[in-house]
Amino acid sequence: MPAPTGHNGLGRLEVIEGVLDRIVYASESGDFVVARLVVRGRRDPLTIVGNLPSPRPGETLILEGNWEFDKKFGEQFHFERAETRAPSTVQGIEKYLSSTLVKGIGPEMARRITTMFGEATLDVIENHPNKLLKVPGIGKQRAERISQAFQDQKAIRNVMLFLQTHGITPAYALKIFKKYGTAAIDVVSTNPYVLATDIRGVGFKSADKIAGSLGIDMKSPLRAQAGILHVLDTVQSEGHVYYPLNALVEKARDLLSIDVNTLDRALGQLRQGRLIEIEGDRVYPARMAYLENQVAERLAHLLTSPRFLPSINVDAAMRWVEQRSAIELSTAQKEALRAAIEHKVLIITGGPGTGKTTVLRALNDILEAKKLRVLMAAPTGRAAKRLAEATGRDARTVHRLLEYSPGEGGFLRSPERPLDAEFVIVDEVSMVDITLMYHLLGAVDPRTTLVLVGDADQLPSVGPGNVLGDLISSGVVPVVRLDTVFRQARSSLIITNAHLVNRGTMPIPAADRNEISDFYLIEKDDPEEALRIIKEMVTRRIPDRFGLNPVTEIQVLSPMHKGTLGTENLNRELKQLLNPNGQAVKGGRFAVGDRVMQIRNDYDKEVFNGDVGRVASYNDEWEEVTIDYDGRQVTYHVSELDDVILAYAVTIHKAQGSEYPAVIIPLSTQHYVLLRRNLLYTAMTRGKQLVVLLGSPRALKIAVENTIVEPRFTGLAEKLARGGSAGMDDVMGRSQ
Repeated sequence: MPAPTGHNGLGRLEVIEGVLDRIVYASESGDFVVARLVVRGRRDPLTIVGNLPSPRPGETLILEGNWEFDKKFGEQFHFERAETRAPSTVQGIEKYLSSTLVKGIGPEMARRITTMFGEATLDVIENHPNKLLKVPGIGKQRAERISQAFQDQKAIRNVMLFLQTHGITPAYALKIFKKYGTAAIDVVSTNPYVLATDIRGVGFKSADKIAGSLGIDMKSPLRAQAGILHVLDTVQSEGHVYYPLNALVEKARDLLSIDVNTLDRALGQLRQGRLIEIEGDRVYPARMAYLENQVAERLAHLLTSPRFLPSINVDAAMRWVEQRSAIELSTAQKEALRAAIEHKVLIITGGPGTGKTTVLRALNDILEAKKLRVLMAAPTGRAAKRLAEATGRDARTVHRLLEYSPGEGGFLRSPERPLDAEFVIVDEVSMVDITLMYHLLGAVDPRTTLVLVGDADQLPSVGPGNVLGDLISSGVVPVVRLDTVFRQARSSLIITNAHLVNRGTMPIPAADRNEISDFYLIEKDDPEEALRIIKEMVTRRIPDRFGLNPVTEIQVLSPMHKGTLGTENLNRELKQLLNPNGQAVKGGRFAVGDRVMQIRNDYDKEVFNGDVGRVASYNDEWEEVTIDYDGRQVTYHVSELDDVILAYAVTIHKAQGSEYPAVIIPLSTQHYVLLRRNLLYTAMTRGKQLVVLLGSPRALKIAVENTIVEPRFTGLAEKLARGGSAGMDDVMGRSQ
């Protein structure tokens, strides 16, 4: 690469070469650096900013990037590509060796080594390390450490150069090196398609392009197998646990443009290699087949095992709890309490206002009076907090309940170390996918009673599976359905209309729009006009009338990402209105003050899918963003923000399990493909104090009448029915 000694103005892509003088800042992960570079022809070192693995002062760097001017720090060279070379001058070598390359080698020892060997120092270290023994103060062990450290640095440089040669950007090259270390070249050369599954952000098409660069044939078995696995991974992200064989082959053929015979052979090879399981015409990723089978087996074992519970006079216990709490339990609530005490596993399902929380409070009262230990959990932090507030007891996320530990590599609670409780209660089970249910059942002692609570009419989990629906439809697990709305709940139009929609009836507007209500229906056919009203409601109407904060307490929920009323456009518009002058974060997507959401579980940071926070601060020198999640400060480097999105508006799917003071739901015929009853019902039940349904009457009618539910390919219900206890067919679905 050419190496200009200067630059010709800001903003032009350039290549510069120089010697790394010192590190100003390096992120904890070691990727991002701010450093000073000595360039021939320049009097003063210049500031460089970018991603560079294991930088060492004294190295020669060849950088490609742009000049930028920072108001605070002045002129900086932001590089996108970096090539490192070992230092060639004695001074550079001395600085390189003393830059913490090896513990115990400081400036004095580095000076001794370079004084003895001069410019041949690095050749001695790499090829003749025994000669280092001539240097005063260096023994055999230290000589070996110096040589090994140099070899490691050389390996990093070689890996980065190889990856960038094949079109991989430095940011992804760093991720790849972190994953595979010095084996990265061998891994990528042997099977570049592993990048699509192992490295977040590298999709199949990118891996396929790298494979082409490496000369891998289009019809190679490796490519066919990778394509099939990619299709399975894609449909798994859509909620499927398995996929029908013929549909899978068709999708793979469209993706790869290869013949069916090649795909059939690839399927056989994947099956032989135990990467997939084929049951009849069902093709499972091996992991999904294992999880589904284990959930069925563990649940069957739990249902038939003896229990901890002492004898309880249920009728007396219910009379006691009614008197103690000054309540009158309904017939269905009493049925739920009786079933929870009499059965090993129970599902309690029902919509808002049907008394699920009252049942859980009463159940806890009875069990605590019997000195029995109860553990409660929910899939998300917000749902767990809501459960704790509603029952007056401790509740945790399922991950915390099962003691997830990134350092230990998984959940610490397991069949070998089960939860210490007579009762485990899990709320919002509609959000629990097949993976989490597997871990939950593995942590429940076979003698423990498990109570699962959720609304079966809501959307299924974001992750693969339809666990709550499958458990209910299997006929194996007892079910109590609470379906009568209590008198005090009927005064809420949110609850009334949610149940109307769930029964296929159009919601009713407030009798007087000038009166304060918790539900408003605003009909607007024109999406642009609806957008104008949303902006006005968020910024003025709702804050003025209800005293709610427009950034933290008002949530817009849209069925889709695209379109005038999709989340992407809504976020652009609302960000401009609500946070126009926030300090920009590098990349331009976020600014300090923005409302944001984590969209994938990050166990290291203990931030989970659906968690909503606010950008609290940004350090532009270190390129670190701090996000406040309900009072907990979490720090990200800008390179770690792939899983964070703006959240002034989010999709209804992403709002599962969450509850917001105010919810605005725009509906448009632009959203036609997603207008379904369960989607609208889920959105309406997210609002706590206020729900505003806004948009096209035709779109609303389509949503209310459309009972089609996207099928999820799961085999759990069938396996439960086959493997469950024959004695557990007393499935209760009694209404009040």
